Amino acid sequence: MGLKVGFAAQGAPQEPCLPVRWGRETELTISAVQALDPFLKDGRPVTYRSGFLPQPVVRFTGQRDATGDLREGFLTSFVNVSRVQPIQCIDEYGGILDGWLSVLSRLGFHARHISINGKLAAWRRRHVEGITLRFNHLDLPLGDIVLLWNADNPARMAVDLGTGLERLAWARTRLRWRELVFGQFASLAPPPTLDAVRTATLLLAHGVRPAARGAGGITRRVIGTIDPGAARLGVSSLVRASYRYWRLFGEPKVPWPAVTMAIEEELGI
Repeated sequence: MGLKVGFAAQGAPQEPCLPVRWGRETELTISAVQALDPFLKDGRPVTYRSGFLPQPVVRFTGQRDATGDLREGFLTSFVNVSRVQPIQCIDEYGGILDGWLSVLSRLGFHARHISINGKLAAWRRRHVEGITLRFNHLDLPLGDIVLLWNADNPARMAVDLGTGLERLAWARTRLRWRELVFGQFASLAPPPTLDAVRTATLLLAHGVRPAARGAGGITRRVIGTIDPGAARLGVSSLVRASYRYWRLFGEPKVPWPAVTMAIEEELGI
């Protein structure tokens, strides 16, 4: 909507993003690291994707304030900028981190303002173990780099380095969060409505229509948080702005007028 992403759309060749509807362990794609599932969880020497992925994701885990609204720096849908790939040895993990520091430097983040912290104690989630290091720019958390391995076969290792594109732009520009993400619409509708239209546009554009359950149930839940009064003032314009943004990361399946109509039908306006 308001975010400029040209600096992140350049560089290494990109593989196609994962589908927004995941339908495996989660209804929707919540992280680019899910591309490594066959390698890390199933014991197969393949991945769904590997390398640099600007992956649109949907999550409901963003931090919220006392009123229930998302805090600055958090969105229900965002672009998970990641590097996910199998590795052969620990040295590769260090090399990937060093390369990321070089990328941040080229984007204008001085190395002396970057801090890295974490615990060397491994965590475990079912088939996978890992160690997570988090990196900050000054006082702002940017993301993390995770060393992962299969719990039964530690030689099967991978790296997941990730950050949110919107958060990266926020740290780089230090603009006000709402203006950065929503641009000209920032003061025209309540933040929950702006966030919901943005997320509903991503889901509907990729064919996840409202339904009683499953992924479609998530779309219905998201649209249900839109203020109908605010939507009447310009849901079409909000959808078009969001649609242009999401289109940077993959061609949608559904045209924007159909997305607008689906939201309006669900809201009864």
